[in-house]
Order: sequence, then structure tokens, then C-alpha cells
Amino acid sequence: MPTPSPFSRRSFLATCAAAGCAVATSGCSGSSAADRQLVFATLADALRQLDLAKTATALSPAASWTWSKTLLHCAQSIEYSMTGYPEARSALFQHTAGSVAFSYFKSRGRMSHNLLEAIPGAASLDANAASTVADAALRKAIENFEAHNGKLHPHFAYGELTKAEYEQAHAMHIANHMSAFELKA
Repeated sequence: MPTPSPFSRRSFLATCAAAGCAVATSGCSGSSAADRQLVFATLADALRQLDLAKTATALSPAASWTWSKTLLHCAQSIEYSMTGYPEARSALFQHTAGSVAFSYFKSRGRMSHNLLEAIPGAASLDANAASTVADAALRKAIENFEAHNGKLHPHFAYGELTKAEYEQAHAMHIANHMSAFELKA
């Protein structure tokens, strides 16, 4: 078996180091009053939290996105897993940093990411949409995903995922976003 050239090895090690740094920093934000650190293993868990949120009289965002925009963003991500994401990271990124990040999130059962970052190339979302409309959109996206029997498209950052992995990714994504909101009765 030939030995890889130093450049190839150096590039590979640099990529792995970058992936390690991305994973390490993504989980180092720690707990704060603005992060409820919700953990959802399934989309059913997310739906239960949505049911609780429907009975709340106010939702105070810890992030600057509105509740409606947050729900629409989560719905958009689920729909893109079935229709294809508008833009994707490189295959190299997906097979290194993206794969490592997803493995890390799975291992701890929780995702941490920039809650104000839109999906690359995605259509803009209406921050002022009625919360009932946004809630219905997320519920419909979850229903569509659960009924979907066709091919799932690669995640823009994580690459190819099975349906079970996608469900976990979507559940963790929703939990991460919902963690930034406080339910007030």
C-alpha cells in the first residue's frame, strides 16, 4: 500500500483538526438562562413540546429570531431533507467536519449550532408570520417526513443520512432552537 504524500497527509490532518475544533467549540457554550437544553430523540418529542408551546401565553426568545421564524426554519430544514437543500458544503467537508460534528451531536444526544444562521441558499422566512401558521407548517413538515418513503437527499453539512439519522438530526435541531425560548404560562 503506497504511503500518502506529505501534502495529502498534511491536508487530511488539517481537515481533521478543523473538524475537531468545530466540534469542540460547538458544545462549549455551556448552560445559560437563555438555553433550556432540551433533548429530543424523536420528532414525537418535538411535537409534544409544540403542544406545550400552544398553551403558553407568551414565548420570549433568547435569540433574535421570532418564534414563528424559528418554527418555519425547522420546517424548511425537514422539507429540504426530502426535496434537496439549495446549497451544500463540499463532499470533503461533509465526509470530515460535517460527519464528525453529526457523530458528536449524536453521541451527546444534543445539537449546538448558531441559532441565527439560515440554511445556505434557502428562501427567506417571514419573521412576522402568525404563530399558528408556523406551528402548522412544522407539524405538516414532520407529517410529510414521517410518511416519506422515497429517497432522502444529503444534508447540506452532514451528507448522506439514513431516515433514522435524519429523524434524530431534525429532532436535535428543533430542540436546539426551542431551547432558546422560554414558555410562560
